[in-house]
Amino acid sequence: MNKAAYLFSFILLLFPFFSLNADTDSMPVPELRVTAFEDMAFGMFIHWGIYSQLGQGEWVLKRRNLVPEEYETLKDTFTAEDFDPRALARFAKSVGMKYITLTSRHHDGFSLYDTRGLNEYDAMHSAAGRDLIKEFVEACRAEGIVPFLYHTTLDWRWGGKHTDQLTEEEFTEYLDYLHASLEVITQNYGKIGGVWLDGDWSRKDSDWQYDTRYGIIRKNQPDAIIINNTGVSNPGQLSHPEIDAVTFENQAAKPIDRTGYDKYFAGEQCHTMNTHWGIGSDDLNYKSPKYIIYSLANCRRLGVNYLLNIGPEAQGAIGEMELAILNIVGRWTRTFEDAIYKTEPYKAEAEGSDFILKGKDGHYYWFVYNLSRRGLKGQTVEGKVGAGERSATAFGPKVKAIQWLDNDESLDFEQSGDALTVDFTGYAYGVDYVIRVARIEVE
Repeated sequence: MNKAAYLFSFILLLFPFFSLNADTDSMPVPELRVTAFEDMAFGMFIHWGIYSQLGQGEWVLKRRNLVPEEYETLKDTFTAEDFDPRALARFAKSVGMKYITLTSRHHDGFSLYDTRGLNEYDAMHSAAGRDLIKEFVEACRAEGIVPFLYHTTLDWRWGGKHTDQLTEEEFTEYLDYLHASLEVITQNYGKIGGVWLDGDWSRKDSDWQYDTRYGIIRKNQPDAIIINNTGVSNPGQLSHPEIDAVTFENQAAKPIDRTGYDKYFAGEQCHTMNTHWGIGSDDLNYKSPKYIIYSLANCRRLGVNYLLNIGPEAQGAIGEMELAILNIVGRWTRTFEDAIYKTEPYKAEAEGSDFILKGKDGHYYWFVYNLSRRGLKGQTVEGKVGAGERSATAFGPKVKAIQWLDNDESLDFEQSGDALTVDFTGYAYGVDYVIRVARIEVE
């Protein structure tokens, strides 16, 4: 891509008027791979590498100004003895996660895969002596989980420099190395769900040769979802025709307006369990199960996927807090799974924080917030709180029946035109699902 083409791509990143149709009211049709991605709804992000042995986050090399030559010796103690990808995939599945995105290489340049001669800074030449990405993708497939591979686009140690310090000539040479690395991960592990790229924000004025990069992925993995993280400063921005999903990094997703675009693109919000992506041993600031349930529900309200990160311990074990919190979240996803996967936003407007999704199974699903226990009906505070009647407008289909998903209890309702009012019963004593969901059966 020449400079003019790159400048045009950068302008598109700032102004979302990419490839406008003549008819601005038309909506693009999603490709099958994008539809399949949206149907999965909930995924696990994993940041793990030699930095995990220090327990100070994935940016420790840069943030703490470590000596690269000393840092690189961490590969000699990286045994990965606690990394059990089959158990990891099984755990993700039990939590309700349908795909896993693992850092095949992060910004420190160390690769969890066999780089096949590109360098010796990889898992094959570490104390592990194993191709950890090969083990990962095979384990995911065995457990019915879709494997995605994260790959950095920057490098803090290539040629003894950070890539943001390279001259343009050196940077062009680095891109050859990056492209060769992408050839490796997209050619040697069978079909993968997608490639998650991250780091272009480090050189905003350089030509990243996007056409070449995405061409490699499309050639080797035609059905893969391509994601390029636009960073915290440009959330939800589409930057290239080959991008299949835009990102919302460590922040709440926003509605995606695809009107006027030639391409239908998905969205993905990524959060981490505390405030670091790689393990921070002294980072005790964990998100609660309620926070995660609210985040997942809000993503579904918008038709956006939720990618939740864990940072395994030094040699690959999952931390006890992450296990405990996610096990609780898994109880919610199992209870309300019919409403989470293969659903899409619906036009109906419900009271308060509530919303309704349309399921591909022919049903509709009402997400009920701030529900009280039985006998505590009619609380009058700001918003809709407590058991009792709640209404929605712009609900078109004729309703046959409404039941709670968790216990199949039938709920009384009235429908007049496009207005639907439901008498939502409260929780039984000893129960609180944070957000409760009712199934609406229609004629």
